[in-house]
Amino acid sequence: MSRCLTLLILLLLSHSSSLQGVALWRRGNRVSSINACQQKEAPDGGLMVRCSGLRLTQIPAGLSNHTTRLFLNKNRLSSLPPFCFSDLFLLDELDLSHNQLSSLEPGCFSGLASSLRFLDLSSNRLTTLDPAVLGGLQVQANLSQNPWHCDCSMQVSIPQLDMDNSSLEKVICQTSDLPNLGATGLPLVLLVRDWDLCQSVRRTTDFLTLITMFLWFIMLLSYLIHYIRHNKVVARRHMEYLKFLESRDPFRPR
Repeated sequence: MSRCLTLLILLLLSHSSSLQGVALWRRGNRVSSINACQQKEAPDGGLMVRCSGLRLTQIPAGLSNHTTRLFLNKNRLSSLPPFCFSDLFLLDELDLSHNQLSSLEPGCFSGLASSLRFLDLSSNRLTTLDPAVLGGLQVQANLSQNPWHCDCSMQVSIPQLDMDNSSLEKVICQTSDLPNLGATGLPLVLLVRDWDLCQSVRRTTDFLTLITMFLWFIMLLSYLIHYIRHNKVVARRHMEYLKFLESRDPFRPR
């Protein structure tokens, strides 16, 4: 009888702790959420940690510094605090896609510049590229499916980023300071090539505008040439007429 009571008590305690752990995980508790992540050895000998679809609202605590691939996609992350990955100095791939990221605080990728090569920030709520956040990262990044707002600050940011062009080409302007000029829906790199977003003026003159200006110049030059030649003819005739009158003057001394 006592053995049955002991087993029953142990079963109830185990069930209670299990429910508490699930409750903590669902609240995004940093201490317990790492236990829900799948961890296995990566092909490169490091550690691959997969925390996908766990409804996390914060970066899990206790991540091993041997982690080389970290998947935090399909969660509920809304921001990244400074130094949240600073201990992962071997991290090569970081997937933050399909979250609710609207802000990346300066220093959130601190410590990753020498190791990180692949960064996925697609399908979030990012609107601007901040050099204080992404500066120094020489990565292949997926920046697609974000509501980017293309303005002067975005234009200033591009030269300060070390990302390859293929990554920046995926930054599509969903809104812009030039909404009436067809700027929305264009890649940012193409937009800033043709427009100065800080002054809202075109950098390059349209080809048709050049042709029109050239034709106007030819017409103006032709008119000036005709005007000068016509005046020369009129002036010559006027001089000839004066000479004729002078020769017919009866009071002219001979």
